[in-house]
This record gives sequence, C-alpha cells and structure tokens, in this order.
Amino acid sequence: MCTTCGCAQGNHAIEGDEDSFHSPFRRAPFSAAPRAPFTVHSFSTEHPARWQPAAHSLDYGRGAAGSHAPGLSQRKMVEIEMNVLDKNNRIARHNRTRFAARNQLALNLVSSPGSGKTTLLAATLMRLKQRVPCAVIEGDQQTINDAQRIRATGTPAIQVNTGKGCHLDAQMIEDAMQRLPLAANGILFIENVGNLVCPAGFDLGERHKVAVLSVTEGEDKPLKYPHMFAAASLMLLNKIDLLPYINFDVDQCLAYARQVNPEIEILHVSATGGAGMDDWLTWLEAQRCA
Repeated sequence: MCTTCGCAQGNHAIEGDEDSFHSPFRRAPFSAAPRAPFTVHSFSTEHPARWQPAAHSLDYGRGAAGSHAPGLSQRKMVEIEMNVLDKNNRIARHNRTRFAARNQLALNLVSSPGSGKTTLLAATLMRLKQRVPCAVIEGDQQTINDAQRIRATGTPAIQVNTGKGCHLDAQMIEDAMQRLPLAANGILFIENVGNLVCPAGFDLGERHKVAVLSVTEGEDKPLKYPHMFAAASLMLLNKIDLLPYINFDVDQCLAYARQVNPEIEILHVSATGGAGMDDWLTWLEAQRCA
C-alpha cells in the first residue's frame, strides 16, 4: 500500500523512465484528460510579426511529478514529494488515531479565497450550539480575523498562521489540537488556507475533505482544480441565493464536479439565506454517528 496516496502501486522505489515514476496525483484519484502533444509556438517566416499558434497552451503538469521547478528533474521532484508527504502522512495517521479515540469527527474545509467558507462555518456553528460540542482550527497566512469571527459564535478556535505557506499540514494540526478542548463525540472543523491547489495533497488526519464552491466563482472550477475536487467527499455549492443575479450554470457545474469525482456528494447551500443548511446539518450528523 502506498504511503503517499493509498494506491496499490507503492512508492518504495523509483525505477524506469521518468513517465513511470509514481506520483500521488498522476494516477489517483484523478488523471487529467489526454491532451494534444506539445508543439512549440513559432513566428511566421513570411510575416515575422504575426504569431502562429501551433499549440494553444503550455502544460507543465504532464510530467511524472505533475509539476515543474527550474533546475529539478521530474525524478528529483517525485523523490522530494514522496519524502515530504510520507512524513506528513505519518503524523496524519497519529492525528486520526487521536480523533478516533475521542470519537471526534474532523473535517477539512477547503476552498478558494472568497467562497464564503468562514461565513458558512459561523452559520453552521450557530445552528449546532447546544447540540454538538465543536471546535475550530483556522488556517490563514496572516491575521487572527477568522478565529475572532468564530469565537464570536461561542466556539473555541485557534488561529494557525502559515506565513508564506499555502496550506495547513498534519504537524500544524497536531500542535493546534493540543490547545483546543476536543470533547468526545464532537466535531472539529479545520478551515484550511484559501487555496484549491496545495491542500489537496496534504492529509491532516481528517475524515473528509469538504470543498466549498461559490456560484460567483464560475462553473468550471472543478475542471481547473481537479485534484481538490477529486480528494473531496462533499462539495457545498454556496451562495445559491445569488443565482438570480449572475450567469452561472448549476447543472454544468455539477457535471464537471462528477466528471472529476463520480462519487462526490453535492449540497446546495446559502450561509446567509439559510437555504440548504438543514441538509448540511443532516450530513454532519450522519457522519458524526457513522
């Protein structure tokens, strides 16, 4: 069993040509659709000032590492990624054991900035008051603004500032959870840094990743950021109260999400208007009792 992503291939060795290297994102849980072979753009010899697009994009994600870094080979990038994720995953397994000992439902809320994630979380906590003990880990690069918003609901919260870091990792969660009152049979909400790229690859010990997508972001977000939506168990389509005022194709968005992840559950919600919040709470209760 692979210690990076859980696939059967394993990551104990790197052999063969670069296209055969193991990467946690290349084969599981989502593989990007095939694209036309890369061809370099060229200038027209007859009309030097006219750009001749022999290909319409540059794709730096086609290598074994699924990424690019100047001066590093795909082999070296895969080695680095495997080492980093292996260390992270060991801590994540320890976190998961501690959550299980308390029967604590840990959820990793992920989204792009401006999706309404904090507003949705605050509205959720107000509805869960007196019903379920909750705690929150807030992740941002700077400020304690979101933690203060959460504490205003009466919920204990700790702010984790990542500095230049673009995601929370398992070590940050281990450090933060020791400073929070995690009651038995409760829910720990982990609000990750606003980013639809890096948080997809880091297991925090959570039971589920919950992707929040607002209708103001565009229906093609799941295709643009496939690894995040492939890693998520649930997608919350937020801000549906704004649908009458914007051009957003709900059916197309859902189709894109299921194209990336056929198993993903999808709920439509409005944190400010309240629509769909009962369905969200029902999902939480089902997961808490699972």
